[in-house]
Amino acid sequence: MSEVFAVGIGQTEVGEHWDRSLRQLGAAAARAALADAGTDRVDALYVGNMLAGDLSGQHHLGPLIAEHAGLLGIEAVAVEAACGSGGAAFRTAFLAVASGHVEAALVVGVEKMTDRPGKEVTQGLVTAADADFESQIGLSFVAINALLMRRYLLEHRVSRDDFAPFIVNAHANAVHNPMAMYRFAVSAAEFSRQAMVADPISVLDSSPVCDGAAAVLLCSRDRARGLGRNAARVRACTVGTDTIALHDRRDPLELAAAVRSSRRAYELAGIQPRDIDLFEAHDAFSIMTALSLEAAGFAERGRGVAFGASGAIAIDGDLPLSTMGGLKARGHPVGATGVYQIAEVLLQLRGEAGQNQVKNATLGMAQNIGGSGATVVTTVLEAVR
Repeated sequence: MSEVFAVGIGQTEVGEHWDRSLRQLGAAAARAALADAGTDRVDALYVGNMLAGDLSGQHHLGPLIAEHAGLLGIEAVAVEAACGSGGAAFRTAFLAVASGHVEAALVVGVEKMTDRPGKEVTQGLVTAADADFESQIGLSFVAINALLMRRYLLEHRVSRDDFAPFIVNAHANAVHNPMAMYRFAVSAAEFSRQAMVADPISVLDSSPVCDGAAAVLLCSRDRARGLGRNAARVRACTVGTDTIALHDRRDPLELAAAVRSSRRAYELAGIQPRDIDLFEAHDAFSIMTALSLEAAGFAERGRGVAFGASGAIAIDGDLPLSTMGGLKARGHPVGATGVYQIAEVLLQLRGEAGQNQVKNATLGMAQNIGGSGATVVTTVLEAVR
């Protein structure tokens, strides 16, 4: 397989975009990534999205986004993997370029969630769960994560307040991210006194419903050299899967798909977890942050919350986490999230993260999770200097 380089980044601000449609958001991110790379020519477009059919009445997003981004005529398809759709679209583009069949592939993740009532959004999100044995008996995604968190509290003898450092860190980083939805700090005390949504999960444990789009341009080595842009090399992009339903898993507190995906990524990149300079975790709920840290080998089983409390996750820590606010504070437009994560890693590797810059960042990792852990896409990128 040929080497693949990321050369262009585009993002829209995450928030409630009442005045912008799904196609407008996706096209805006696409055009921004092309402008950042200094080109208007690509061979293929891969769009990550989960909910457009349910919430916007719109499928067939590939040609739709291509048309409005000025790319009509090229190969253009949509990719769906629940909340992991953005990462899965990136993986598809990565394979297209690595195979040699495509020289330049644009990845766009886009989601429009705020135009519909909350009940409809909840119903759309839970389609990522097991329809026969989870959603049909009344479980929402908040409830599914609440079950996981309750089990974690019981088995590892920690309290829900022990998860506060993840939330405090995410909001502290979002303050300086102009694309973030929640640009304000949160204290541990504020986290502690929040009302429950699904005990033990509160509002501050949860990422918000929102709109947004992000894009990344991937190229072959020759094409990247011709663009002359500050590029980063994709060292690995891997996918692991597990059962959709929690009750079918051997161990519900092990994100087995994340274990498989991470280990394969480390193997392909020829690295160990200790070599990673920053980690963009899929912190849709605080319990997922702890489980991801453990599954990816950054913390021992049951020690994810302790790792968060150690100070290691700060911008100047051993493993800066959610460096631009993460899903929790930047926001979680589900089908776009995986592309936002990769764009944020690229900003760090290019030295363009502003006040959130991780010093001497060389290797960054993003992990995008679909459902409650049924699909996990792990991407490792390296700065090229």
